[in-house]
Amino acid sequence: MNRFLQIFRVPDLRKKIFIVLGILVVFRVFAAIPIPGVDLDRLRSFFGSNQFFGFLDIFSGGGLSNLSVAMLGVGPYITATIIMQLLTMIFPKFKELYYEQGARGQAKFNQYSRLLTVPLAALQSYGFLSLLISQGAISRPDPFSLLRNVVVITGGSMLVLWLGELISEQKIGNGISLIILGGIVSGLPATFQQVVTSYTPSLLPMYIGFVIVALLVIAGVVYLNEGERKVPITYARRVRGMKLYGGSSSYLPLKVNQAGMIPLIFAISVLLFPQFLVQISSIVSPSLALQLNGFVTKVMNNQLIYGLLYFFLVFIFTYFYTSITFDPKEISKNLQRSGGFVPGIRPGESTASFFSHTIKRLTFFGALFLGLIAVLPIIIQKVTGIAVLNISGTALLIVVAVALETMRQIDSQLTVREYEGLQ
Repeated sequence: MNRFLQIFRVPDLRKKIFIVLGILVVFRVFAAIPIPGVDLDRLRSFFGSNQFFGFLDIFSGGGLSNLSVAMLGVGPYITATIIMQLLTMIFPKFKELYYEQGARGQAKFNQYSRLLTVPLAALQSYGFLSLLISQGAISRPDPFSLLRNVVVITGGSMLVLWLGELISEQKIGNGISLIILGGIVSGLPATFQQVVTSYTPSLLPMYIGFVIVALLVIAGVVYLNEGERKVPITYARRVRGMKLYGGSSSYLPLKVNQAGMIPLIFAISVLLFPQFLVQISSIVSPSLALQLNGFVTKVMNNQLIYGLLYFFLVFIFTYFYTSITFDPKEISKNLQRSGGFVPGIRPGESTASFFSHTIKRLTFFGALFLGLIAVLPIIIQKVTGIAVLNISGTALLIVVAVALETMRQIDSQLTVREYEGLQ
């Protein structure tokens, strides 16, 4: 408690917190402004009955459910970042830029991601509007109104990205993550009100059981996010001139959930892809598009098929993304250059093989738990039979990860100020 109060006793830190809160308020204002020509009641009814689009609404920061000017949120930027990271596997220049050129290279890499965000935002805005039109969630506008809305949504997405970067500059949390967190938290009052209004005394044991499960899920998400394997690293002694270097011991933390929430985004993008194919096929053959749309809608509305597909894709993409972000050979090479080694393991290929074997075992448990978190809402609704009792494991994963990261950054700033005060 004293640590929490100390945050507001430091003028500079207190100012940063109020700036971040102010930016989040601005974002929520834009997330509440709908684009022209939208029937909000009809749209919210559609999102309330469709779990698939409800999940997408999480990543838009709550702006998709009312087709606001910020309806895409930071989604296009996240997609652009994923594409750029995939390109590092194909083009050596991108890999060198991101991994070997330090802070300057990563800054340039991020700039390319921002530039790619603009066309992606335009494509995604057109795709979502076309998809909602085909689902009957909104009326079909004339070509000029459709183009105007695409431009407005693209501009809104870039504005949200700018707000996220302003938050990141305060160094008390990742701006993109806090934008998503703001959208999740903003929906809590409405969810709580829905639970209270639909409360039935005869189902009290079910509600108690739901609360217990929710607490266990939160504990599990924290464990998943913080779980790591500490690999001991020893540095050999080296003599340079009259000085002795090295001889110290450290450890390399390998996280259980190395991929974070990216596999969830990958999986939902793949599940969304058939819907976009239907829209493209409508240009060639409207009758074929109608048949495909009926088939895709039937598959997506089947909770068993949807849940199994979602779990499988999250599981596979966890391995895939971990293989992109964690290169055992590169880590082994860097350790060897710095004179470090794993005790009992020979440097070079043996160390790379050790890291590869270890990360695969860790990723299995991380992928399994991440897949269960993804399909948790389906499981809870099937067990309880109550639609309002819904734990979004994805939302919990985001909230926990963002909260812990923000706490670390604030704590590090407090520690630096305490150290400066002792000097």
